[in-house]
Amino acid sequence: QERDDYCRRGTEERKQRYPSEQEHRRERSGDRDRHRDHSDRRKNPSERPGVRGHERERDVQNIREQQAEREFYNERRREHRQNNEGSGVEQNPELGQSDSKPKEKAAVNKEKPSFELSGALLEDTNTFRGVVIKYSEPPEARIPKKRWRLYPFKNDEFLPVMYIHRQSAYLLGRHRRIADIPIDHPSCSKQHAVFQYRLVEYTRADGTVGRRVRPYIIDLGSGNGTFLNNQRIEPQRYYELKEKDVLKFGFSSREYVLLHESSDKSEANTKDDDDDDEKEEESDS
Repeated sequence: QERDDYCRRGTEERKQRYPSEQEHRRERSGDRDRHRDHSDRRKNPSERPGVRGHERERDVQNIREQQAEREFYNERRREHRQNNEGSGVEQNPELGQSDSKPKEKAAVNKEKPSFELSGALLEDTNTFRGVVIKYSEPPEARIPKKRWRLYPFKNDEFLPVMYIHRQSAYLLGRHRRIADIPIDHPSCSKQHAVFQYRLVEYTRADGTVGRRVRPYIIDLGSGNGTFLNNQRIEPQRYYELKEKDVLKFGFSSREYVLLHESSDKSEANTKDDDDDDEKEEESDS
């Protein structure tokens, strides 16, 4: 009987508790739904009633204003263009500034292009002792068999002889770190000129074609120039040198006479030169 009474009391308590729990659950779910709706409205304000239509009207109004402004500026440009065609004066329609100079005069004052060598292409490949060399040897460069020499003179004063047959090229200039033949006169450039030996073709007396190594001089665009037999040579161009030619650099008073080991012999003739050329040709081949 006590067990039956206990079960009956538990059933009655659950019946009394159940309606209250159901109402509490309904209230909690309702609060959760209201909170979710409120957060969605904050994230997407355009979904609120009346907002979307208002934004559409504002976009349409902005588009109309932009079109009106564009038409206004187009009309101003058209008027300025017509005025420029009538007066021939160059004018900027947006800034309202006019250039009083005619186009032809502006074209005359335009800076002319420079086609001189800048040395930028040789910075990585032609650097010696940390200095960029403005000159690179041609593929026909050769070391001569004939022993050429430079005899410098300064106001009839004889200076030490320079032997220039051990290399294919000699750089002349004021930069002592890279110059093979230094020139200390202030009128000379740091890289003034190059003495270059080249293998060139020539025609023999019997009509056949041979090859020989000949000396050349090239000016590297120096400020005061290089002089061959008292005549200034053009920069960046090879000039063939012959025996007893005289070279001068800038405003220096020193003169360099080009000779070779057999220049003082009276028997030296064209046949000896041809023999030397044949030897050079055989060694190069």
